[in-house]
Amino acid sequence: MDLVSEERGGDLVVRVEEERIDAAIAVRFKDEMRVRLGGPHPRVILDLSRVDFLDSSGLGAVVAVLKEVGADQSFALAALTGNVEKVFRLTRMDTVFTIFPDVESAFGGVAHAS
Repeated sequence: MDLVSEERGGDLVVRVEEERIDAAIAVRFKDEMRVRLGGPHPRVILDLSRVDFLDSSGLGAVVAVLKEVGADQSFALAALTGNVEKVFRLTRMDTVFTIFPDVESAFGGVAHAS
């Protein structure tokens, strides 16, 4: 599981460096994200720009990460590819998550319309 973290203005951007989040890596993804959520960052942005496939296990892992977010933190998604966005839309998870078209928009405050 390859995740790259970058601090921006006190917030944390985590980019998934995998083409897939599926059953094979969902548990490792959750575990690694749990560690990153433990930091002092008020906001965590998950950059999914490199993920082209997300199955139900992957979606469950992203939902599990959302549930791990502390009371003093917020969690948002950014840069969903077409296939991944479709999964979020079809499952109506796009109404649960704050989704930005790209990481820059996450810092500009322009959320994706659901």
